[in-house]
Amino acid sequence: MSEFAWSPTPELIAQSNLSAFLEHTGCGDYDALVARADAEPGWFWEQVIRFFDLRFYKAYERIVDVSAGLPWARWCVGGTTNLVLNCIDRHRGTAVWDRTYLVWESERGAQRTLTYREFDAEVCRLANTLRSLGVGRGNVVGIFMPNLPEAFMAFYAIAKVGGIVMPLFSGFGPEPLALRLADGGARAVITSDGAWRRGKPGAMKGVLDEALNSVPTVRHTIVVRYLGDVISAPMTSGRDYWWHEQVARQSPDAPTEEMNADDPAVLIYTSGTTGKPKGAVWTHISNVAKLALDFGVCLDFKPDDRFFFLSDMGWMVGPMSTMVSSILGASVLLAEGAPDYPDTGRLWRLVQQHRVTFLGVSPTLVRGMMRYGMEEVGRADLSSLRITFSSGEPWTETPWNWFFEHVCKRRLPNLNISGGTEVGCLILTNTLHHRHKPCAFSGPVPGMGADVVDDAGKSCVPGQVGELVLRQASIGLTKSLWHDDKRYFESYWNTIPGVWVHGDLATRDADGCWFILGRSDDTIKIAGKRTGPTELENLLMKTGQLLECAVVGIPDELKGSAIVCVCVARPGVDAGAALEQELVRTLVQGMGASYRPKQIVFARDLPKTRNMKVMRRVVRAALTGENAGDLSALVNPEVVKELQAMHQ
Repeated sequence: MSEFAWSPTPELIAQSNLSAFLEHTGCGDYDALVARADAEPGWFWEQVIRFFDLRFYKAYERIVDVSAGLPWARWCVGGTTNLVLNCIDRHRGTAVWDRTYLVWESERGAQRTLTYREFDAEVCRLANTLRSLGVGRGNVVGIFMPNLPEAFMAFYAIAKVGGIVMPLFSGFGPEPLALRLADGGARAVITSDGAWRRGKPGAMKGVLDEALNSVPTVRHTIVVRYLGDVISAPMTSGRDYWWHEQVARQSPDAPTEEMNADDPAVLIYTSGTTGKPKGAVWTHISNVAKLALDFGVCLDFKPDDRFFFLSDMGWMVGPMSTMVSSILGASVLLAEGAPDYPDTGRLWRLVQQHRVTFLGVSPTLVRGMMRYGMEEVGRADLSSLRITFSSGEPWTETPWNWFFEHVCKRRLPNLNISGGTEVGCLILTNTLHHRHKPCAFSGPVPGMGADVVDDAGKSCVPGQVGELVLRQASIGLTKSLWHDDKRYFESYWNTIPGVWVHGDLATRDADGCWFILGRSDDTIKIAGKRTGPTELENLLMKTGQLLECAVVGIPDELKGSAIVCVCVARPGVDAGAALEQELVRTLVQGMGASYRPKQIVFARDLPKTRNMKVMRRVVRAALTGENAGDLSALVNPEVVKELQAMHQ
């Protein structure tokens, strides 16, 4: 059992948003809050709405209606609102209106700063443009853009007119773009002529044009001229409009559409293990309330903070970044490009230069920055940081300890969080009221009914590995899947009847800490025991010889399942027979002889999604010759071909 690495001071606890929320609810401590929230979800979410003064045009008649069953829960029934009302409009006429909302830096170093007033004016101009083109209530509008201020403007302008935002990964090719736009029935797309990618211009409008050849529902595109003469962007008369020609001439004032609280506001696709991507649906109230709780209570985000999580608009972190910051009247840093280009210390320089206080990272991002040593992070002034948080995949101890030592300086908390697009954000979290262990979570987020259960749905005892489930409907849960109720029910509610099965393996220890061990479909069954890959990867990483690794189980005629370790050696480390023997010895000594790997494979890189998750199912499929499912979210598909070549 690992030891606690961080403990809050009494002063930090007293000043935390969580303490204020506990006083608001009358709950004595966090455990009492979780217990009552899980028992009375309607009461709990009403407390969240009141605590954050979430706004409605028309008050709701009923906080929750589960008469059709938990999978089909409806929230704030009879109420009308708009996510723009709670993210932007609420600050009009207050001191927040002239404070900085958005700070932007391009890959090439250009910068731009916008106050809430200035940002709102651009949102209104774009909203008026959309209305002039006949785009409004219920129309799906795609955002296919790099990290430009206009991407955040588009997010709010679409919602402002009552449209449904479809964020799309800026690195998509024509096929995955067409698939999502066609499935969503998109009416319009807002895009850019191109983007800078590690110093090279890349086309975006041209890629979109190719996709639109098979998406007849798209009638309009609005194009930001970002690269200008550097790249060609042919325009189709009657369909395509330049942002600078159409938007700039519009009025800086526009009304916000009054929507039903449970009307769809965001349609965001996640990659499925098999079949087409799943369209998760956020409503006008769901993620405003969920993000307010998760960040404003559990993670202690405050109005004076500056939020920064380097991500693409196509992953939920993009919408999350803009919404979390604006709900609380804070500011956000948006950066185009990569964390290590044009220089390997760019991520830390961004934190220093823009005085970031609230930094988000993924374990994969940290492993990538570790390859440059501690010199880059050591020369940066990170004194502005108040909170760090981490998400995306399970940690292993080596990168967690590196980050805690060199970024947090063993002083700041690294708030580990886990959840997903389909649940609106978090299931598990750390808080400022709890001690923290490396790689662990303090416990569940209130109002989720989170549990770890066996195959029969019975709660697991400490130390037992089981499925992470939700026993309650939460306000943030996706409103079914886009036009696919059957797949929604079968994917989440039918595996263990009566509970939401999230697809993660989890366990709890005797101290009450929770751990995510990997995706359920990544489970390796050795000697009759289910083992999450993270447990094995943690041992391999402790050797100090690897940059990263992925452990998968492949079919074996004798054992049923055999272990294969795909490893990326650290720079300067010889990936030869001696290292292979050391890694085998490490697993056997740490786990037992039955865990002796069948093969150690040394690779140049591991397949990763746009949000930097290691795709173990893709690794496994490449090594066995099976169908890997949807690969459209991969940022490095060439790695799959390299692994497949090893299999052949």
